[in-house]
Amino acid sequence: MAQPLQPLSRGVTAIAGLVFVALVIGAGGYGPHRDELYFLAAGEHLAWGYPDQGPVTPALAALMDALAQGSLTLLRLPSALAIAAIVVLTGLIARELGAVARAQLIAAGTIAVGSVFLITGHLLSTTTFDLLAWTAITLLVIGALRRGDDRLWIVAGVVLGLALLNKPLPVFLAIGLLSGVAIAGPRRLLRSPWVWAGAGIAVLIWLPWLIWQASEGWPQLEVAAGLSEGGSASSEPRWAFLPFQLLLVSPVLAPVWLAGLWALFRDPSFRELRFLGWAWALLAGIFLLTAGKPYYLAGTFPLLVGAGAPVVDRWLDRGRAQFRRVAFGAALALSAAVSGVLALPILPEEELGPVIAANEDVAETVGWPGFTARVAEVEAAARGGPDAVIVTTNYGEAGAVDRYGPALGLPTPYSGHMGYWEWGPPPDGQAPVIAVGFGRAELEGWMRECRVAARVSNAAGIENEELGRPIWLCKGTVEPWSEIWPEFRSLG
Repeated sequence: MAQPLQPLSRGVTAIAGLVFVALVIGAGGYGPHRDELYFLAAGEHLAWGYPDQGPVTPALAALMDALAQGSLTLLRLPSALAIAAIVVLTGLIARELGAVARAQLIAAGTIAVGSVFLITGHLLSTTTFDLLAWTAITLLVIGALRRGDDRLWIVAGVVLGLALLNKPLPVFLAIGLLSGVAIAGPRRLLRSPWVWAGAGIAVLIWLPWLIWQASEGWPQLEVAAGLSEGGSASSEPRWAFLPFQLLLVSPVLAPVWLAGLWALFRDPSFRELRFLGWAWALLAGIFLLTAGKPYYLAGTFPLLVGAGAPVVDRWLDRGRAQFRRVAFGAALALSAAVSGVLALPILPEEELGPVIAANEDVAETVGWPGFTARVAEVEAAARGGPDAVIVTTNYGEAGAVDRYGPALGLPTPYSGHMGYWEWGPPPDGQAPVIAVGFGRAELEGWMRECRVAARVSNAAGIENEELGRPIWLCKGTVEPWSEIWPEFRSLG
């Protein structure tokens, strides 16, 4: 039987609107992230797949850049919309779970000030849309059960399929949900034609990516193996996975989602939804064992916060109620201040050291125009012969030259990293080579007569991944590019 619903509080949409405005106002600060530069380049080479992702985010990057070339604000607009939508969907999840107006505001407000949501909302990122998809699928699953509307399983399948075209991580959500149902029920779902129709639709939508991956030898598996070995700036030691969950929303607001996790297992009114708690536990175990990144579980926070908000709402009225309300309000305010500083361009670049210690992504948004200018200086020194070939170790470096190089007269760059390898090799010939970021031992097998012509720096002295890297000037390659290009491929 369908459960009666509380009306959605207007305050939920107001909170979402405030978050959206804050993200849009801050969108133009600092500069593009290395991943955004890669998405822009991938958007110029649209395909059904890339070694490390699907086509959704590159297509969005291409669309936003076509509307206003070079505008960071417009490039990041879809992310701001996605986070605002997550805030509203969290309020709807809380409503589906029986939350009254104040509890809905608690849920929406907690997500709105959550660090992981503001940080991913500030950048165009596959993670942002992954969080949106997990939240939407969770709401649809709850709605299908609480309201008895089997058609929502079809909608959930469509959302899952589109999410998988963005990145493959949502397949774990599907596995977690099905496994949770197998453990805790309601097991009738495993026999439901609506559920399996939704799953079939998801696979059908995902099929072009699967075909692309199969045709390329499944490079995503190698990418995933590299991430499990810590080959990413956002990777953390395995022991830190669970403690890190306490930081992703806010340390002082962690009790909200912990209360939700407890409620999913213990509250009798959530008996039919107990599988959601098991899904979280199973996913936590899977990601812990496979050395997944801590944020892989972030898509479950809207569910946990939505389930915990009614618990917190009741807690606010107990005992010293006035003190509890002031304390919770202070926790929200403190979380908003800290998350805002971590996510948005509030501090000058020269004072970003403490922010970078907590959010390394900020360091990767500084210095790309200066980096490209440095490469241009080396390229200018190489003039007088054939046009130089620019080759870089990673997609951020190549993306920066792609983005800022044409105004400085630089040629199209090449890289063996991720999707860039697919867009090579450089033309055969004996043109000089500007090799960015390589070690001497790597170049000795590929290049002739190399010297360090410059080193990467940035005006703010930010210690990011590029600072101090060598920019080599080499006289040419030892073999034609077409022969040595396979050795340049990097999926780490």
